[in-house]
Amino acid sequence: MQAYEYKVVPAPKKGVKAKGVKGAEARFAHALQLVMNDMGAEGWEYQRTDTLPCEERQGLTGKTTQFRHVLIFRRLLNDEAGAADDMPLIEDHSADSPNDVPSEEANVSEEAAHDSPTDPDISSEDQRRSSASA
Repeated sequence: MQAYEYKVVPAPKKGVKAKGVKGAEARFAHALQLVMNDMGAEGWEYQRTDTLPCEERQGLTGKTTQFRHVLIFRRLLNDEAGAADDMPLIEDHSADSPNDVPSEEANVSEEAAHDSPTDPDISSEDQRRSSASA
C-alpha cells in the first residue's frame, strides 16, 4: 500500500506582476501557476483546492468565522513502509538461479498424482482407501 505525505499551503490572494501578463485575472492565474510549479519542482503533486472555515478573534471577546482558501499537495513517502512494497512476492521466481528450477520430470510426477481419475459414484472415503492400497 502506498503512503502519502500531504502539504497544505494558502492560495495566493492577489496576482503577481510579470512581463507580458496583463489584467488582474491573468496576474492571479500567474501567481497560482508559480505556487504550483514551485511545489511540483519539489516533488509535490497537486490534489485540490479547498475553502475551509477558520474561527478568529475579533477584538477582546468577539469571534468571527473567516473562510480560507488552501491548495492541497501530496507526494509518496520514501520510508521503510514504502520499501515493503518493493519486496518480491513468494511466487516470484525471477531471481532464482537455473539450478533451483525443478526439473520437468518432477513436475510431471506431481501432476500425475493430482490427476488421478475419480469416479463420481464412489465416495471420497472409498477413493482414499483404494489410493492407499495402491
